[in-house]
Amino acid sequence: MTDHTHEMIADYGRAHKAPTMEYRIYFSLIFIAALPFALGGVILSLFGLGGTRRSGGMLKRALHEANAITPMIFMR
Repeated sequence: MTDHTHEMIADYGRAHKAPTMEYRIYFSLIFIAALPFALGGVILSLFGLGGTRRSGGMLKRALHEANAITPMIFMR
């Protein structure tokens, strides 16, 4: 039987690192690309055609999408 407790302890002690310049560049590009889609979502929700009714405007929607997509690029 394999003992995995050493790996669990090593992962537990890691500190949160500040985002690198590469992360910020990717985040910015994804945010800019998400803006037109967020605008479309806001327009559709005004007419009641959108699937979800999230509170917030276009910028909040684009930030949410960029925050969801960018970490997926940097996952190991």
